[in-house]
Amino acid sequence: MSITEILFFFLSALAIFSAIMVLVSRNPVHSVLWLIAVFFAISGHYILLNAQFLAIVNLIVYAGAIMVLFLFVIMLMNLNKESERNKHVWMKLAGAVSGGCFLMVLVSLVRQAKDFQEKTALMGTGDIGLIKNLGKALFSDFVVPFEISSVLFLSAMVGAVVIGKKE
Repeated sequence: MSITEILFFFLSALAIFSAIMVLVSRNPVHSVLWLIAVFFAISGHYILLNAQFLAIVNLIVYAGAIMVLFLFVIMLMNLNKESERNKHVWMKLAGAVSGGCFLMVLVSLVRQAKDFQEKTALMGTGDIGLIKNLGKALFSDFVVPFEISSVLFLSAMVGAVVIGKKE
């Protein structure tokens, strides 16, 4: 068993355990912290797949910015047991049915994955996920969509400032 396989199994176990702890934790702050552990495990999988850029972006955007935002929202809401209302039986039933449907989809995907065991993945020169190649493609083949998205982000920032501005 190689070190890559050991790392894969460790990161998979960490991701699954942390995801279960997100669901089981009663405290919302603890759930967010477990979700950050899930994002770290997913970033480790990205590194194993030689996609360093995705790993860093996942850590910066999701584990950094989004989770800090979630923590601030949870702390501002000041959730406690007295303010939490009891869930209706129909909501619990709907959750169980949707979870069962999701489990059926996962089981069918695992069964279909057996067909792909014989096939090998496309592995090039080993620099598929590097930032240099992404930058070359972004600024040569996709320069117009990249610039349009930058103008869109700029207009969204100006709109956020205008909406948030006090009179």
